[in-house]
Amino acid sequence: MKTHDTIIAVATAPGYGARAIVRLSGPACATAVASLFTTSEPVLPIRRTILQGSARLPEVLSALPADLYFWPAPHSYTGQDMAELHVLASPPLVELLVEQLLKAGTRAAGPGEFTLRAFLAGKLDLTRAEAVLGVIEAGNRAELKQALAQLAGGVGRPMQELRDDLLNLLADVEAGLDFAEEDINFVQQEELLKRLGKGMAQVLNVSRQLKQRAVSDKVFRVVLAGRPNAGKSSLFNALGGAALVSPRPGTTRDYLIQRLDLGGVIAEVVDTPGWSSAGGTIEEQAQALSRKLADQADLVLLCLRVDEPVSAEERQILHQEQPAVLGVATQCDRAAAPSDLLATSAVTGAGLDDLRLLLAQRAARQAHPPLAPSLSRCAHHMEKCLEHLRRAHAVVLYEDPPEILALELRGALDQLGEMVGAVYTDDLLDRVFSRFCIGK
Repeated sequence: MKTHDTIIAVATAPGYGARAIVRLSGPACATAVASLFTTSEPVLPIRRTILQGSARLPEVLSALPADLYFWPAPHSYTGQDMAELHVLASPPLVELLVEQLLKAGTRAAGPGEFTLRAFLAGKLDLTRAEAVLGVIEAGNRAELKQALAQLAGGVGRPMQELRDDLLNLLADVEAGLDFAEEDINFVQQEELLKRLGKGMAQVLNVSRQLKQRAVSDKVFRVVLAGRPNAGKSSLFNALGGAALVSPRPGTTRDYLIQRLDLGGVIAEVVDTPGWSSAGGTIEEQAQALSRKLADQADLVLLCLRVDEPVSAEERQILHQEQPAVLGVATQCDRAAAPSDLLATSAVTGAGLDDLRLLLAQRAARQAHPPLAPSLSRCAHHMEKCLEHLRRAHAVVLYEDPPEILALELRGALDQLGEMVGAVYTDDLLDRVFSRFCIGK
């Protein structure tokens, strides 16, 4: 791992937009940036600074407006000199900017190399580094909240505290071994049992949390919503349900639930009453229930008849983020569907396989959240650590030789060290950081 090179990558999504971020890290940051960035103030690589200026690019007649953010080592994310150039997100210009910075002595960053450098510099432990990936890949608010909790140290912090306590305990035990002939006890049996018991309780508590987070037991729920006669019930039946279908609006006054096996992944599909102006007590209750079910869904399939225009309210719903909404054009055997909607037909079966595949992918993502690999790795180390602590507890309880106690404490510490990254191998880092995207 060449950690002393100066690396560069585009840290924002490709495409056009208001802003693109080109990120650099390494000792030659200031030199590389100064080769093309001009500003009224000097770029001083000794303090944090934000400068407004422009970037001069070859074959571009006018200067490219740019903002420079600079963080000197060691007070940066990577622990090295670090810079970001914020420019207009025009792909040709961004590509040319990166090309010039590569010529100025930088090299292209690999996947996750910025976060890897942060880990190697001691800015993050391994669990928090994995949480960065969880934040990037979070598909909903629950996943984002879980990843942010781990990024804040929700998993690593209590284990680091336990590791410190076990290191102190091991020091006391080994000090006693050095003075074995003088029969000096640096820590009494009762205190040993108490501290080991506390350690086992901490490990069990974290293990329980990891097990709850690793795999979601919540069934992925899909709600079919839309106007009356939008084809919801027909689509529900085509996916495997059994709803009453009628051309008369308002036929569905209650909701129906059908569980589907989507290639080994279970999902619930819910058919709801059509959205309309309520005309009485029963209709009002049906409308309220329909809205409530949609709000609680993991995914809302907004059914839109292909022969009816999309209303302003429906367009607004299509752009909401929570819960996620997917527009589905129904009755596409009658007319062609707009390109931005998933075309389906309950009569011909067109689009149903694509819809099932999409639902399976969304359901699988919820069943195995982005942090699952990290949590699985941590759970393995917690299990092994607990085994060592239990054996250490038995050694103290049955007054076995203290050399065995020291051996078991070292085993527990090794597992905790591997979990937080105090002990690591190149293979482990490759497996963790190869899943990152470039620029992170």
